[in-house]
Amino acid sequence: MRLEKTDVKSSARLLKEFENAPQPINPQKLIFKGVGNKDVYNISAPFLDDGELVIAGRVEPRNSEHSEVYFFVNRDGKWIPKEGAPKFQLQDPFVTRIGGDLVFGGVEIFPHPTFKSSLWWRTLFYKGKNIEDLEKFAKGPEGMKDIRVIELKDGSIGVLTRPQGEKGGLGKIGFIRIPTLDDLNPENLEKATLLEGQFTDEEWGGANELHLLSNGLIGVLGHIASRDEQGNRHYYPMVFVLDPDTMKFSDMELIATRSHFLKGAAKRPDLVNVVFSGGLIRKGDGTADLYVGTSDAEAQKITIADPFVKYEK
Repeated sequence: MRLEKTDVKSSARLLKEFENAPQPINPQKLIFKGVGNKDVYNISAPFLDDGELVIAGRVEPRNSEHSEVYFFVNRDGKWIPKEGAPKFQLQDPFVTRIGGDLVFGGVEIFPHPTFKSSLWWRTLFYKGKNIEDLEKFAKGPEGMKDIRVIELKDGSIGVLTRPQGEKGGLGKIGFIRIPTLDDLNPENLEKATLLEGQFTDEEWGGANELHLLSNGLIGVLGHIASRDEQGNRHYYPMVFVLDPDTMKFSDMELIATRSHFLKGAAKRPDLVNVVFSGGLIRKGDGTADLYVGTSDAEAQKITIADPFVKYEK
């Protein structure tokens, strides 16, 4: 399938287009135990660790941004912390496999170097044979979230970035190809080429999880976000496909909205309409399970039409 990029589409326009697409079904809340009264949200999709399915989740008090990432295993339909697994002082975990290694990362927050009482952030990367073996090996530029890596067909590494400020405005997606994970460093990531024409200047977005499609294209699960006049945030899960050889990419499509999921708690009133893409499990039958954080307070999953099948034909 040829990748056709048309004009920039706002989230309002994407919402209108999504009305005519197959709608998600069967929303379910994931139940987490063993974390006291803390919330678990912005989870990864389940992944195999030593033969057992594990979910990484952001764990934090309702009134705080200072979170830890726990690894959870399923026991009798509930997710509990994996015994002996490390915890990391990070937000918004992600996982992938590269060269046989588990690659894990998240966002570290720390005091802003110049603006007192403000926070700053960077993405940290760890790798190992399994969860217990994880060791830090790389970090992204200061002030950059939503960096994701994927092993491409030739063994090189595709990296999606999200600069903000002079280069990226409120937050746009960039792409760079590096030879190996040893080349994952702030200097290289700053050189990533912006994917032009994805977001209006009033909106922003980023990649959350990358899928290598059967034809070598990269299926990108991400989010598009905006703020309304009252200051409320609106986050929508979206997908697009990128050709790492030609840098051509498709239009974005929305795959769910907050109204498709079960009602529930929100961290703050301005975060009610937030769905943060966590991961996608493609099931091979034309459907996929989408794992998300809802309203910065809970974790849910829902079944959608596999958004990447059409690009593999």
